[in-house]
Amino acid sequence: MTLAEGDDAADCLAWAAPRRRTLRVLRAVARLAGIAVWIPLSVGFEAGLLLVPGTAKIRWTPVIWGGLCRLLSVEIRVIGKRAGSVGGAAARARGERPVIYVANHSSWLDVPVLGAVLPSVFVAKGDIGAWPLMGTAARIGRTIFVSRQRSTTGRERDEMIGRLIGGDNLILFPEGTSSDGSRVLPFMSAFFAIAKIPALRKGSEGEPPPLTYDDGMAPLIQPISLVFDRLDGLNVNRNRRPVFSWYGDMDLAPHLWQLVQWRSMRASVILHPVLDPADFPGRKALAQAAWTAVADGAAQLRRNADITDPPPAPLGRDAGRDPGHDGD
Repeated sequence: MTLAEGDDAADCLAWAAPRRRTLRVLRAVARLAGIAVWIPLSVGFEAGLLLVPGTAKIRWTPVIWGGLCRLLSVEIRVIGKRAGSVGGAAARARGERPVIYVANHSSWLDVPVLGAVLPSVFVAKGDIGAWPLMGTAARIGRTIFVSRQRSTTGRERDEMIGRLIGGDNLILFPEGTSSDGSRVLPFMSAFFAIAKIPALRKGSEGEPPPLTYDDGMAPLIQPISLVFDRLDGLNVNRNRRPVFSWYGDMDLAPHLWQLVQWRSMRASVILHPVLDPADFPGRKALAQAAWTAVADGAAQLRRNADITDPPPAPLGRDAGRDPGHDGD
């Protein structure tokens, strides 16, 4: 290469870098504009569906979340088969058991991705209900808020059980918080109390009895592994994982801004075989079995393993050790 050719190449590179930055910014602004239009329209649409009897409000929820994923350029790869149907009172009347989907949690992006895959209702921390706009949107989406305070445990448990009996399926994040995505935190077994209702303790005769399920109608548990494994068409490695992770005291606006500048993303979701709570001696063993399935699946996705079918479910009696920090 001559000196003149080298200078021309340097000039091209110097010109291309600002152009790429400009394109990223324009892409981000266009996406945010689309999201700004989509969210109020979809929330208003969902509010109208609350007045419609039947399962319309459940059936349309994945469409709404899927639209948001498309605006964010998030492709979703699903491995395995979803347990349950859209639910509803008719499904319960014909003997279809409710399903509780339990997944790992590393980002706010988990919500639209799982919402697009699962026609269900989210269970979220109570402080989200107090957020401006987001809290209102979540309520219209029929989100169940839990505070995990001892004084409200019974009421919140009965609300979740009542929703399951009434026809809803639920999505839980049993880690109790979001993580950096490098591993799955231990599951808190208290989240599984609605699937395996504990017997009343001595001295609790004066307390109102908890809601219970009809015979054979206790919910099933479906573990779900979720990993964001592609960014601009390339496999996500340890250095790129923070692009998606949102946890701790991180602010939402800066995270969203840097995220929408990327061309494309992919989320891979493994729908594991269901676990029947009746097969487990207690909720701690059930929580550990669910954690094992989710953690193993997430580890395979992080390694970019070639997965075509989810692994078999662990046996109830061989569920392994109790998870740490079990929430009891």
